[in-house]
Amino acid sequence: MPLERVSQSFKDVSMSFQVNPLNNDLISLKNQTAISRSIRNIVFTVPGEKFFNPDFGSNVSRLLFETLDDLTALSIQDEIENSIRNFEPRVILDQVNVIPNYDNNEFLVTIIYTIVGIDVPAQQLEFVLLPSR
Repeated sequence: MPLERVSQSFKDVSMSFQVNPLNNDLISLKNQTAISRSIRNIVFTVPGEKFFNPDFGSNVSRLLFETLDDLTALSIQDEIENSIRNFEPRVILDQVNVIPNYDNNEFLVTIIYTIVGIDVPAQQLEFVLLPSR
């Protein structure tokens, strides 16, 4: 039986590309922050936008211009679930909720996930999806 690594650390480069004044290196994101940013990037990246990996991302932005209803919310939920499962192996997806907000023409998104290999409670990421050009 293969041994499973119980504890590990995750580190990503910040997309702001700002320099840390103490060591003149790029600012990095660690553990929960790095994974949270990665999930947001997956959801907001349009397939074909990332060089050399044309399948990376999700079609959520395309779905935002559909009718604001429960069926579109379900389609967005499925798209988010599939893209996270395909492109973020560091998490186990627990739940994705997409709720249409008819008053503001937006979708409220809540993603609950567990990070693999780190002993932390389940993480919750919330954001709003708005149709914009």
